[in-house]
Amino acid sequence: MKRVHAVALFVLGFAAAGAFSGAVIADVTTSSSTSTATTTVTTTTTTTTTTTITTTPQGPSRTIPAGVRVAGVRIGGLRPADAVEAVKLAFQRPLVVVVDRNRLELDPLRFASAYTATAVAKARIAAPGENVRLVVSVRGSALRTWLRAVDRRFERPAVDARLTFVNDKPRITKDRPGRTIDTTRLLRKIAATLQANSRIPVRVRTKTLVPQVTADSFAETIVINRSINRLSLYDGTKLTRTFAVATGQAIYPTPRGNWHIVVKWKNPWWYPPVYDDWAKGLKPVPPGPNNPLGTRWMGLNAPGVGIHGTDEPTSIGYSASHGCIRMQVPDAEWLFEHVDVGTQVHIV
Repeated sequence: MKRVHAVALFVLGFAAAGAFSGAVIADVTTSSSTSTATTTVTTTTTTTTTTTITTTPQGPSRTIPAGVRVAGVRIGGLRPADAVEAVKLAFQRPLVVVVDRNRLELDPLRFASAYTATAVAKARIAAPGENVRLVVSVRGSALRTWLRAVDRRFERPAVDARLTFVNDKPRITKDRPGRTIDTTRLLRKIAATLQANSRIPVRVRTKTLVPQVTADSFAETIVINRSINRLSLYDGTKLTRTFAVATGQAIYPTPRGNWHIVVKWKNPWWYPPVYDDWAKGLKPVPPGPNNPLGTRWMGLNAPGVGIHGTDEPTSIGYSASHGCIRMQVPDAEWLFEHVDVGTQVHIV
């Protein structure tokens, strides 16, 4: 009996378990018809990320690269507009031109144009520390006009010494050196300085012009006074010595005016002048005591006229010659040694 009961209880338990299982299966089956059973599946995926860096060309910087200059003007770190202004201010500084010790100032804006905007545009893309060239156009016509004014201010012609006579005495007006400027060379120097945007002073020296005739040219001067038959020798304006002489007769006057010695002869021959009637038939005379010229001849640039000795010493002091100036032989020899070719002879 007990065994029957145990079997019955086992069967009942098995049946109950089957019923419960069927209910669970039915429940699961029923739910799948109205909803979706969600199953969460965790999947680990390894993703490899590749980063690509693309370099895009950039435009000019908003400021000038560090250390950049334009014609020596530092503009690094400036904005372009400020850089243009800085270069303009530097360019318009006056250029000093020194002539000898005289200081002149030249306004660059009057004589040249600087392309500052173009230079700054190049500076924006220049390498750090680069010195960009500034293009400068020089107005040659305006600069030459300015140089002509400078030339008129400083150029001075040389003045020759002059010999004049006041009251039949020599007076010498001193010579004066002149000066001139090489304006062609100065033009090149100024243009090069402007184009380099440099303000180092341009210096130039005038060239001295030497007079052709100096006061020393009149070291000795002879003055012959026909009215008193006297010859005076001057050293410059200082009287050195006087001599009694014979001058031309009224019909053969010694010519007045300013002359000079052109030839000097010792122991000359005398030749009769062919163009004078008084000499017709006369023959040449060799050197010696009977020579009408004595021992010395100092010929002038007045035709046929000279200063000489004489074989007629008693004629000295009178108007007795045929136009020449006669001297005592010793006096002529002394004078010969104290004058030169070119010595001025003033006859009054």
